[in-house]
Amino acid sequence: MATVEREMTTGELRRRELGAFLRNRRERLRPEQVGLPPSRRRRTPGLRREEVAQLAGVGVTWYTWLEQARRINASPQVLDAIARTLQFDAHEHAHLFTLAGLPTSTIANECDRVPSAVQTLVDQLEPYPATLLNARWDLLAFNRVTLSFFPHLASVPLEERNCLWLSFTDLEWRSTLVDWEDSAARMVAEYRATMAEHIDDPAWQALVDRLHRVSPEFTAVWERHDVAGMTGNAKDMRHPTAGLFRFVYTNLWLERRPNSRIVVLTPRDDRTAGKLLQLHESLVLATP
Repeated sequence: MATVEREMTTGELRRRELGAFLRNRRERLRPEQVGLPPSRRRRTPGLRREEVAQLAGVGVTWYTWLEQARRINASPQVLDAIARTLQFDAHEHAHLFTLAGLPTSTIANECDRVPSAVQTLVDQLEPYPATLLNARWDLLAFNRVTLSFFPHLASVPLEERNCLWLSFTDLEWRSTLVDWEDSAARMVAEYRATMAEHIDDPAWQALVDRLHRVSPEFTAVWERHDVAGMTGNAKDMRHPTAGLFRFVYTNLWLERRPNSRIVVLTPRDDRTAGKLLQLHESLVLATP
């Protein structure tokens, strides 16, 4: 009985903190920040509850109950909509999901914990494109050459810097991969195989659920139940300014971070090798 009472108390505290957090962030936003006309007749600062509800596509009563710490269930999809409306950053987004008792990616925390020596190694692998990934395909670090292939990557929110997510939801990412269909299918197969080792980690299933909601293509591939090991393979990529590059990728596993690896792309032919040196030289000259 005592355990049940503690769980109920914890739940109540979480709901109260969630309501206070949402109310605080709502009152911080000005109408013009979300595209609404400013008004001098407002009795309270920030946005009204009905404005947040309308912009997020949820019911006013439901959102009011959420701020009032009522015992209601909030789905990840609805919380994502509220987080976008209130312009949450990655840490606020993760905090919201934690208070709601829902799984959330730890990518922001993992990015913060990337040792400087590992980032230096990724940088020093230039002119080869190199990235640091964890087992869940979260993109934790990358070098300048990689960024030149995906110029928008630096502006992608941390919680969306996942190779699987970007492959099925980001058109710029997808257009860079010449063999997107085969590449995406293999990535899904590798993710499913590795997920069996993390079956008790809700963040893995949370990513799958999010992809099911936004990408019928992902669902079609996922339902094949294909599995594959993580091995080196050929990868052709289309640079936005330098054209076609033909690579082989290699996984370098980190001993002190057993679930992380550095993925390095090396030239598959002399033409790619020459173009890669030219690309790197141009990036060095352009760096202040």
